[in-house]
Amino acid sequence: MNLFQSKFYRAVVALVLLIIIGVVGYMNLSNDSFVNALYMTVITVTTVGFGEVHPLNQEEKLFTIFLIFMSLIIIGYAVSVLTEYITSDELFKILKLKKVQKKIDKLKKHTIVCGYGRNGKQAVARLRSHGKLCVVIESDIELIKEIESERVLCVRGDATDDVILQIAGIDHATSLITTLPSDANNLYVVLSARQLNANCKIVSRASNDSSYSKLKIAGANNVIMPDKLGGAHMASLVITPDIMEFIDRLSIEGESSTNLEEILIENLPKEYQSKSILDLDLRRKTGCNVIGFITPDKDYIINPEATMKLIPNSKLIVLGKPEEIEKLNQLF
Repeated sequence: MNLFQSKFYRAVVALVLLIIIGVVGYMNLSNDSFVNALYMTVITVTTVGFGEVHPLNQEEKLFTIFLIFMSLIIIGYAVSVLTEYITSDELFKILKLKKVQKKIDKLKKHTIVCGYGRNGKQAVARLRSHGKLCVVIESDIELIKEIESERVLCVRGDATDDVILQIAGIDHATSLITTLPSDANNLYVVLSARQLNANCKIVSRASNDSSYSKLKIAGANNVIMPDKLGGAHMASLVITPDIMEFIDRLSIEGESSTNLEEILIENLPKEYQSKSILDLDLRRKTGCNVIGFITPDKDYIINPEATMKLIPNSKLIVLGKPEEIEKLNQLF
């Protein structure tokens, strides 16, 4: 309960107690019925000025004066609380949260990123560069301000909480990336996300080797260890520098690099489905080369034969320059 709710509830409770005191007082002082006592209390507290049920004696008049003064104090307090609430940022924050929540509720097939640290920022940047919808879960206020300045949808809270994951739309998300600094917290997120959405693709960050198998058992599709990858990459730059430099130039975005593209067979025109890679004739039509084929059973075939059939639920990995990739997307 926030400060405004606490103050407002106190004002409401005080007003209800004042009405109860008024009813009991008039019933005892005037021997009035409950309805007449309630009527006298309401017209006194609200100061509407309607006529009394009967002429008041001295005790009743003093009691009425007491009710009027108390009602002015309580109502004045309630008005000041409402005024403070309206003029503060609290109202705008609630309206903003509701607006963001409406946008999240409309999302379908989006990605949830838990944590906006170094890895989280990189994940969000890459997702946005490819036009992928994403929602960030973060608890740090300063990071939330940064996220909002980037016009990224954000949910404030603890990603290990099932309710927060549901607010972020885990039910209709296609993927989740958890980059929290604690392996234990990442494990909780993976367990919760897998329970809430059995079909969601989950990618988790890990710091320790011992966490890898636990995260996989918990339901993570992929577990990434940034520190380990970074060290291996640096060593490779010493052992095979030219090869690594060439691989670094391969990207799935950018204007000056050679790009990779993933093509789902179901997205190809119907006349090409169930045919061979040769029938696509990608090299002549776009300049792109097919360098990989992923079967429905997730077998990765490097440099597939031209006679390879384009069967359903399989994918092609295509290599080409940015303009060639663009031409590929336009044609196919």
